[in-house]
Amino acid sequence: MQEDAAVRSFQQAGEENLILLDGRHEFPFSFQLPQEPLVTSFTGKYGSIQYYVRATLERPAAPDQSVQTELQVISHIDVSSPALLTPVLRSQEKMVGCWFFTSGPVSLSAKIERKGYCNGEAIPIYAEIENCSSRLIVPKAAIFQTQTYLASGKTKTFRQMVANVRGNHIASGSTDTWNGKTLKIPPVSPSILDCCIIRVEYSLAVYIHIPGAKKLMIEMPLVIGTIPCIGFSSRNSSITSQFSMDMSWLALTMPEHPEAPPNYADVVSEEEFSRHVPAYPPPIDCEEQLCCPVFAYIQEFRFQPPPLYSEIDPHPTDVEEIQPVSFML
Repeated sequence: MQEDAAVRSFQQAGEENLILLDGRHEFPFSFQLPQEPLVTSFTGKYGSIQYYVRATLERPAAPDQSVQTELQVISHIDVSSPALLTPVLRSQEKMVGCWFFTSGPVSLSAKIERKGYCNGEAIPIYAEIENCSSRLIVPKAAIFQTQTYLASGKTKTFRQMVANVRGNHIASGSTDTWNGKTLKIPPVSPSILDCCIIRVEYSLAVYIHIPGAKKLMIEMPLVIGTIPCIGFSSRNSSITSQFSMDMSWLALTMPEHPEAPPNYADVVSEEEFSRHVPAYPPPIDCEEQLCCPVFAYIQEFRFQPPPLYSEIDPHPTDVEEIQPVSFML
């Protein structure tokens, strides 16, 4: 009864001080967050955005006691908004070499289906790479997070890579196509775009590592939201069909009937093989600090081909009988 009376008096007192008698007292409470938009909770390299709930107990002739607990606030971003559903397309070309020692251009064009994504989604990347230079190039893609801190008229920026994917090597005079190569978004903080002291922005970079030259890079803005897009599969199919990627050549290279295995005499010798392998310069990847040729990382498998069908005896006679083997555990 005394506790119920104390609760009623606490509710009636509002912001006034409440005198409690000896014993244990518990008071349930709730409060409404402000109507104005709150910035998402975030802890970064040089600053943070945090929210706390603090309770204070004032005692006569004794120091006050206070406890606090942290709240996680999320400002929702709906990636279904029209501004985040628009595709993003970038293209760029770079001439490899300098002055009169140019070896040819390298061109890159990339596209993503939309600008807004959520954590855990896989971003399909469509890209076309053409290598007209004399060097072996490597296409890559990565998601970058950029933290910008604004205070006292000064700006400080911190940039980090949160996810990446690597493509195949492209030899001189060759092209490569990414027809929806996926890059999954890891668990990261949503984008913070409307805060006056801290901004968190994302971008998808598709770039080409060129040995002995600066990277050819294009960046496309990303917005990491909290409310996923629903019913986007039909839009994906229409956008994919509009993107200029003709994969019909793949069907032309597939034979209708498989050929018979080759004969031993048709196997290329080691001297012939080494004479036709192009001697590419060893690429140097600054990010991965590779100091040896890229062919050292590619395992080469060349097995002896099976014999012709006519060389196989359909009725073997010298077959040893297989004896059963017993094991004791």
